[in-house]
Amino acid sequence: MTKVKTPNAFILILVLGLSIQSSMAQKLVQNIFGRECLSLNGRWNYIIDPYEMGYYDYRYDPFDQSETGQGGFYDNITSVIETEKVEYNFDLEPTLKVPGDWNSQYENLSLYEGTIWYKKDFKVTPKDETRYFIHFGAVNYESHIYLNGKKLGSHKGGFTPFQFEVTGKLNRGNNFIVLKVDNKRNKDEIPTINTDWWNYGGITRDVTLVSVPETFINDYKVQLDKNNRNLIKGFVQLNGSALQQNVVLSIPELSINKTFKTDATGKVEFELPVKKVKYWTPNEPYRYTVSLSTDNDKQTDLIGFRTISTEHKKILLNGEQVFLKGISVHDENPLIPGRLRSDGDIRMVLTWAKELGCNYIRLAHYTHNERTIRLADEMGLMVWAEVPVYWTISWENKDTYANALNQLTTGIERDKNRASVIIWSIGNETPVTEARNKFMMSLADHVRELDNTRLVAAALEVEREGFDVRVDDPLGEKIDLASFNEYGGWYWGGHPSNLSKYKWEIKYDKPVVISEFGAGALAGYHGSDSTLWTEEYQATLYVNQIKMLEQIDGFSGMTPWILVDFRSPRRQHPQFQNFWNRKGLISETGQKKKAFFILQEYYSKK
Repeated sequence: MTKVKTPNAFILILVLGLSIQSSMAQKLVQNIFGRECLSLNGRWNYIIDPYEMGYYDYRYDPFDQSETGQGGFYDNITSVIETEKVEYNFDLEPTLKVPGDWNSQYENLSLYEGTIWYKKDFKVTPKDETRYFIHFGAVNYESHIYLNGKKLGSHKGGFTPFQFEVTGKLNRGNNFIVLKVDNKRNKDEIPTINTDWWNYGGITRDVTLVSVPETFINDYKVQLDKNNRNLIKGFVQLNGSALQQNVVLSIPELSINKTFKTDATGKVEFELPVKKVKYWTPNEPYRYTVSLSTDNDKQTDLIGFRTISTEHKKILLNGEQVFLKGISVHDENPLIPGRLRSDGDIRMVLTWAKELGCNYIRLAHYTHNERTIRLADEMGLMVWAEVPVYWTISWENKDTYANALNQLTTGIERDKNRASVIIWSIGNETPVTEARNKFMMSLADHVRELDNTRLVAAALEVEREGFDVRVDDPLGEKIDLASFNEYGGWYWGGHPSNLSKYKWEIKYDKPVVISEFGAGALAGYHGSDSTLWTEEYQATLYVNQIKMLEQIDGFSGMTPWILVDFRSPRRQHPQFQNFWNRKGLISETGQKKKAFFILQEYYSKK
């Protein structure tokens, strides 16, 4: 029998046996990349636990939710370790790369949906008058987090960041962190059971230990006023015990060096008139160095200034009409299996979009990596940012709504200073019902309360009878764009040549943005333009789609589906798909299909 004496010989049961100190994840530290961080990325030991035996006892009662709060019948840890059969030992288990999903790292996990336990050892010497937070970029889907055997809390949502304060909970020297990660699909979750992308499980984005002063700059917003391009508005929020302090806002290139005093809650709101601002645009994505400082803390960020608005059927960037030359993008690396993990991965995909001629991308169908948004800022790509309110979910479930609201709020709070984000999308292809309308309209209202400087949208569905197409969704009254998906020439309508027959009735006096259209094609498979799955069929569809869309009054942009082929369990045809959605303009090997060049030529002249 192995005796556990140190964390390095940690046994899974021990996590649940120690006393519980559980809390909800705290408000995010803004601009995590501007903080002093210890990376916890690398190799983590893991244990597969499909029956969740490390979390539930044989009666299926959670170990860490006993009435005593002391781990149920595992109260006496020493006795359990010495007398009970030990089923697990992390130090004898294999490892997974973090960040990274488990499905792409081992063949036997490629289709696995369930629980995996992670463990990471690390060393740190905590400093006096310093606070510490463990920050997770994303963990899919539900996670329970333990530090040195004590529970920090839990989180739901596979694509949003979260953190826990661990001040006073770190050992001087050796520490260990354990996560229970569960990616099972559930009808009451966001997203729900049925999606069209791979359900990558695991710790998919960076893990960092963040250190800040005792009172620090927790949050801030520095942006142009929606209706006045010569006025910077924003706020600063402190966190700590000394909340009433002077805060200095500095933007040297605009000759701004202004001191503000926070109130008793640690917050100050401000307005600053400015002249001769160099506005952020896709052609010139200029960003200013913005510094915020107190006596004990400083945050520096690169922030672009621009406005986005609509006027009847026009989209206005900095007051000038703009056409959104876009493409849809998934958070997946086609060349190396799994999620996009690094700046290099992300830059490759965004460079393909720029090469296509895009000034705009739709980041579907969930909150993407913060690194993606920041690179879009740098490279000059406007962004449609989305939450996974996707297809049919539990519209009348209060917890489901709260989950959607939390994911939406977290994305907005994280990315509110990024000039690239021009649209907050609240969902995709949600069928019209009274319950759905209430759910989605409430989300739209919430977005406007949080951020009135950007547009609100959703990818709506259309009504079709023969070649008559109608866009008349009640949600359309609540959002800023007549934005919708249509698959004429692929899922309906026969051959792409029939697209010229379509007649469009769009109810709203709003800019029309086609959030999806497309067709599947296997790269290198050639034939006539009437043969499904050929590059020729896909190219013909793009030619005819462009002709049709150009005839729509108010046509203001599009994000065809999709930049790159991506993995999906729904796409199983052994010859043409093999678990890949083939609607990409680029294959999983990086090969550009004929349709890529059709769209590239169109964008070059638009």
